[in-house]
Amino acid sequence: MKPSSNYPELLGTDHIEFYVGNARQAAHYYQAAFGFQPLAYAGPETGVKGSVSYALRQGKIIFVFTTALRTSSPIADHVFLHGDGVRVLALLVDDAKKAWQQTTRNGAKNYIEPSLLQDDSGSAMLSGIHLYGETVHVFVERKNYHGVFLPGFVPWKPVYRPGDAGLLVVDHCVGNVGWNRMNHWVQFYESVMGFTNILSFDDIDISTEYSALMSKVMANGNGYIKFPINEPAEGKKKSQVEEFLEFYCGEGVQHIAMATKDIIETVSTLQKQGVEFLKVPDTYYAELQQRIGVIDEDMSALKELGILIDRDDEGYLLQIFTKPVEDRPTLFFEIIQRKGAKSFGKGNFKALFEAIEKEQALRGNL
Repeated sequence: MKPSSNYPELLGTDHIEFYVGNARQAAHYYQAAFGFQPLAYAGPETGVKGSVSYALRQGKIIFVFTTALRTSSPIADHVFLHGDGVRVLALLVDDAKKAWQQTTRNGAKNYIEPSLLQDDSGSAMLSGIHLYGETVHVFVERKNYHGVFLPGFVPWKPVYRPGDAGLLVVDHCVGNVGWNRMNHWVQFYESVMGFTNILSFDDIDISTEYSALMSKVMANGNGYIKFPINEPAEGKKKSQVEEFLEFYCGEGVQHIAMATKDIIETVSTLQKQGVEFLKVPDTYYAELQQRIGVIDEDMSALKELGILIDRDDEGYLLQIFTKPVEDRPTLFFEIIQRKGAKSFGKGNFKALFEAIEKEQALRGNL
């Protein structure tokens, strides 16, 4: 592990902020479909000019949906170029000023100089650096803040409050970067943030008859934060990363993995609420038991829902992936349950990517 004095001490994911075309409608979708709970609101009524934001929470996951009120806005420009997508990966720290000083000294490009935000509930310090594409990391120091979310936000208490779906924490966030850019961002996380490359997958590991990609998983010292980074690889046809880069018009967050303690219950709930998942062929399950051994869950229930299973030296995991949640084939979500496993489902890659390619072909983008 690298000396902590040179790198920020990250305590976990604070929140993820999406820039969207209509924050009110996006917030409603994530309540109704994914079971997120209303948390806080910021807008002109709370002293925030030019934009509105809705914060929602489920377990320890906080999503913020922000939209511009006028066209002459960086938020509106972001949505025009990329469609709805992730702008901010916010990380909780004990000292946001120190985190900014460390990362900018290590070569990061400044996004927000340390800024103190205050209201009647205390103060919070924010700072930030640029990441791949137009994505940014914001460091959030909130030990002196006791309000509902952050200064400028007030409690949001709508009448409509559906139940949650059992989602607990952000397991990892995956970024898609351009050709030959993966190692650049691996080096960024190593030299700027003090992360370690804990897993690597090449175009042999992640390939089908038609397409391939490469991926490296970066993790911080305590293992709380994991950021896999994907880049395209040569194949007969267009890979899922190439499709993302084309429709997102640049690099960005491809998917967010959210953990649950009962994936069968969570996925059943999400399906009933309208979330659409990728389906692998039934043949995937034919020899699965031989590959993964004994598991606690009912295999027939996993097959019915389309949940994938993989095993490593530490245990096994169960995972499933949504179809893109935007009209553009960009952002999607992973639901994951870890039963000891610390890996990312290498044994499922071929079946998963064949399912993705099937959707690409329907869109005419393979």
